[in-house]
Amino acid sequence: MIRVVLADDQTLVRAGFRSILDGESDIEVVGEASDGERAVALARELRPDVVLMDVRMPGADGLEATRRITGDPRLDGVRVVILTTFDVDDYVYGALRAGASGFLVKDTEPMELLHGVRVVARGDALIAPAVTRRLIAEFAARGGRRPDPGPRLNALTEREREVMGLVGAGLSNDEIARRLVLSPATAKTHVSRIMTKLGVRDRAQVVVLAYESGMITPGWLA
Repeated sequence: MIRVVLADDQTLVRAGFRSILDGESDIEVVGEASDGERAVALARELRPDVVLMDVRMPGADGLEATRRITGDPRLDGVRVVILTTFDVDDYVYGALRAGASGFLVKDTEPMELLHGVRVVARGDALIAPAVTRRLIAEFAARGGRRPDPGPRLNALTEREREVMGLVGAGLSNDEIARRLVLSPATAKTHVSRIMTKLGVRDRAQVVVLAYESGMITPGWLA
């Protein structure tokens, strides 16, 4: 059973999401929060698999709440999905850096919501949708200071760098396997080793680091 906490300051939004999620046999909404402080408290109390987190809430906002959850080693198994009203939201940049596993637009279709929860619950990240790739591409295109990649990227093998670039472009393990003529299991092993060497929680942070480090740029795969 996938256990979910809903964090949004709008009661009707939470009710709508709950009605969709609770209608599934493998998903259960175990708690609701109307602000970031409560979301963090529920994450610590209930240890859900997924927190659906609005970015704009009173008090501690979704960005701060995400940072607290992903920074708490006791909550290593809790994944945060950011909820946003717009395709591109400035808060989402910080949330992805803070450890969020991806994001969903609030008016997403029910099937996309369910798919997103299941994808994140099994340890993957919501990086495949084109809107997410566009979000991160726009972040990279802003031309801000790129951090020194440092020894973490230097520790990657040539093949791992190649795989990291494809992860950054939004490809799934199966797509990476087909492109590099590998087995899906081998592609998955490469991705796991990359995350271990980089010290990141999941694929979303691999994507961000791939762009931030200058390893790839928007349109690199095209």
